[in-house]
Amino acid sequence: MFFRRSTPLPPEPELVFDPGGRNRPLQIRRMAQAQRMRLSVDPRDGGVRLIVPSRTSLRAALKWVESKRGWIEAALDALPQARPIEHGMTIEVAGEPLRVELADQGRIVRRVGGRLVVPRPPELMTGRVTRWLRKIALERLEAETMRFAARAGVSLGRVSIGDPRARWGSCSANGDIRYSWRLILAPPAVLEATVAHEVAHLLHMDHSRDFHAAVERLLGRDPSPERAWLRAYGRELYWLRRES
Repeated sequence: MFFRRSTPLPPEPELVFDPGGRNRPLQIRRMAQAQRMRLSVDPRDGGVRLIVPSRTSLRAALKWVESKRGWIEAALDALPQARPIEHGMTIEVAGEPLRVELADQGRIVRRVGGRLVVPRPPELMTGRVTRWLRKIALERLEAETMRFAARAGVSLGRVSIGDPRARWGSCSANGDIRYSWRLILAPPAVLEATVAHEVAHLLHMDHSRDFHAAVERLLGRDPSPERAWLRAYGRELYWLRRES
């Protein structure tokens, strides 16, 4: 087995999994309600995540992970290649191409026409552009959520963003809605359909026939193409890895 501790004798061992010569953190989470072991690869950083029932021994869990080596390597290979933000590259933001340019003057990231101007130094570009993208994502998602909430005639709680591993959006019973900021990198129709989906949960907190009818009514069209796009291409939105 290719496991090693990343720190000496922690309370819950922090392990590193080495698939295909690539070092990846192996994070183990014990859950009392878990009925079986579940394995996943986090698209945000390539980390291997393992959920185990609370009584499962560490030795048995590691042996099981080792038996899934082929699946883990295939999942890692399926992740998009991580790319840093660099001068001269073009990124799609809400469906519009923006050319990233490094600037000698200024203190904030700013959009100038079809350019995204980023102040020096170049080693801070990725972090600065990521923070700008998150800001733009929140503004766009808040506006779209308010628009659909008004159409649905429902009251909203707080709209926020995060960087979840698997969900593009979530809605709580108190009306709070949280989205993945990476939706700003998707086609606008995909972002719009995701917002309609979450707002529809304020009408139906389930995935019943009435819920799906509400999504289509709010959106004004069948959202199936946008959902299919996320299933097929959603992982490509993780080309920009989260900041360490």
